[in-house]
Amino acid sequence: MDDKPKTPWENHQPTDTGLPAQAEPRPELSAPAASTRQPAINLPGPLIATLALLIGLFVLESYVLNDELRSYMLFELAFTPLRYVYPLSQQGLEWAWTPVTYSLLHGSVEHLAFNGLWLAAFGAPVFRRIGLSRYLVFWVLSAAASAFFHAFLNWGAETVLIGASGVISALMGAACRFAFPAGGGGLAHAHAHLLPRQGIVSAMRNRTVLIFTLLWFLGNVLIAFGMPLVGGDAGPIAWDAHIGGFLFGYLLFGFFDPMPNRTNPVSRGTA
Repeated sequence: MDDKPKTPWENHQPTDTGLPAQAEPRPELSAPAASTRQPAINLPGPLIATLALLIGLFVLESYVLNDELRSYMLFELAFTPLRYVYPLSQQGLEWAWTPVTYSLLHGSVEHLAFNGLWLAAFGAPVFRRIGLSRYLVFWVLSAAASAFFHAFLNWGAETVLIGASGVISALMGAACRFAFPAGGGGLAHAHAHLLPRQGIVSAMRNRTVLIFTLLWFLGNVLIAFGMPLVGGDAGPIAWDAHIGGFLFGYLLFGFFDPMPNRTNPVSRGTA
């Protein structure tokens, strides 16, 4: 989900100093230019580290491990509702960490690329707003919420859930509470992470938020009826985990937001 400012040296006419032409002082252009230069990848470092972790695990699973080790990795890290049908005391501790670790695995390059793009788009403003520690807690809890919402609708099923889509859906829901101001700008706003938080109900009065949410839910309804929106061979898509994640992020973002729910000076515009 800016015009470059002119340097102060444009239209500069050097004055006569009485020195030879070759010794005439010249303004230094490198400093002003460097001050306005933007980095090629404008993402927070921990978000880049998250993407690197997702890519690294995918490469390990898909291109390094053999079939036996790949199956073992899925058993240890992927989520399945089937685990919770049996007494937890009669199995290993995979039931404790797989509701989170499944979000680090991906089944295809397409799956990873799609999630990576959305993570960069929505993860950046949320991370800049809540910081590293809250970002990590948000990831863990939203992953678990997505997984168990999926398990609730598929109790005892042998489905295997992997992918960060549930967490990313939660980040989308969280962003809807602050990153789409009524005056426009949205995620492209340079200070979107500083905008005031909107209420659960009042955010839906924001036309941008309402349209985005309706289209997002429509897309997942289409997926639920067997019409995947990204490729036809990506495998089954856990639309219910998406919805569980979005609801978690949208409804509970206030518990993670360190900023007070009030008008921020940035939202009024500055010179």
